Amino acid sequence: MNPSPRPPSGAVLELDAAAFTTAQGVPLVQPVSLSLAAGHRMAIVGPNGAGKSTLLKLMGGLLPTSAGEIRLDGMPLHTMRPAQRARNIAVLGQNDQTDGRLRVQDYVALGCLPHRTSWSAEKVRTQIEQSIEQCRLNGLRHQAMSQLSGGERQRAHLARALAQAPRLLLLDEPTNHLDPRATLDLLQGVSTLGITVVAVLHDLALVPQWAQQVVVMQAGAMVACAPADQALSPPRVHQVFGLHAFYLPHPDTAQPLLVMDTRPPSAAIPQRTSFFNRYEERIPCATS
Repeated sequence: MNPSPRPPSGAVLELDAAAFTTAQGVPLVQPVSLSLAAGHRMAIVGPNGAGKSTLLKLMGGLLPTSAGEIRLDGMPLHTMRPAQRARNIAVLGQNDQTDGRLRVQDYVALGCLPHRTSWSAEKVRTQIEQSIEQCRLNGLRHQAMSQLSGGERQRAHLARALAQAPRLLLLDEPTNHLDPRATLDLLQGVSTLGITVVAVLHDLALVPQWAQQVVVMQAGAMVACAPADQALSPPRVHQVFGLHAFYLPHPDTAQPLLVMDTRPPSAAIPQRTSFFNRYEERIPCATS
């Protein structure tokens, strides 16, 4: 059975006071309510232990909610069978492992398994080829997974997820252990897919340029859900992460770039332009 038609709100993913408490009574995620539109990208950020990965698992149906409800295209996740969820939601975890002897194209083909009963053999081949092409793995298709670099292996994991043809793609710290170029390549590649994406990210500087919506978690609670310049305002970054944040203009595009420091702004800095006045941190300046 396919998910019901998209709700009038246009949201693909909806959380209605969704929460998770362990069997020992420890609340890992306090009630969260939000919605995410089709084709939009959401970043989940927060300190270690804030509940980011647990929230992502709730969104993917990998954990049952202790309270509240999560809906995909208007259908409650808890009413969907695992195979049905797998046809609609793909998850790329922090530590995805696979048999290193598998060739890349065979590993990517695993993503098609949820559709084997409904797709023709030709459709399966086409989906595998498209996923390999999208993740720039053409030259590596016959390589064993164990022979890939960290960045190449992460692209293979992403290709396997894309082979599921998901409505919703969930990424748990997808840039972990990647060098700067591989990190940017992966995030830029995901941006071109045209599907709804939620990613747990640690590098706050990457978030404003990538995500249209940002969820900030702290001690299991959602403290913000808004566009990046609001969710990651300097006062909030200082409150949640203990860092001083500044938005500086890109030298070519003038788009604001998020920069962070452990030191507060100095009173000796000359008066900012209107750009800096807009983003300047609203905390007392340090004296020299």
